[in-house]
Amino acid sequence: MSNLMEKSKTKSWANLGKNRFQTFDTALGLCGIVWRDEGICHMQLPEKNSKALLAKLQSLAEQGTSGKEPAFVRRAIKKVKAYLDGQPQDFSGTPLDLSQVPPFHRKVYQALQQVPPGNVTTYGELAEMAGSPLAFRAVGQAMARNPLPILVPCHRVLASAGKLGGFSSFGGLATKIRLLDLESGEKQ
Repeated sequence: MSNLMEKSKTKSWANLGKNRFQTFDTALGLCGIVWRDEGICHMQLPEKNSKALLAKLQSLAEQGTSGKEPAFVRRAIKKVKAYLDGQPQDFSGTPLDLSQVPPFHRKVYQALQQVPPGNVTTYGELAEMAGSPLAFRAVGQAMARNPLPILVPCHRVLASAGKLGGFSSFGGLATKIRLLDLESGEKQ
């Protein structure tokens, strides 16, 4: 069963509750997480500096928090920190709220969550896993817009013939390679 929350089409984003955020230090740098009562809706990898990261988080959330995050957020932060320290983690039980993600992207993210750490897939294979074998370009767009890197492991998706493809987080391919190296057990 997927941890991606399905929301009623009649519920609007505005009436689901307030987005809140928290920043936290990791081995990769300062990260951030945005959540609602329903689940985590955005995971932010480091930006070029803390000011840029904070601006991004403030654009996604109505308010920050200082130690008042719910238990599921504390667990997710702890797991992300451990993951970025090179300790394998299972994010499958982390509550995610993708109510504002297009339905096709949601299907792709659900399929991608089935790719285990240390493994990779291609855009074409992921399109097939999501039930749309010819939609590999649309899968690429879903990866570029993934609001939950690491929790929905878009770094595990490669272009055909094992080429790296792209990575839209700050640091681009260098960040993608670092995440893949973490999963393969290679030293940073």
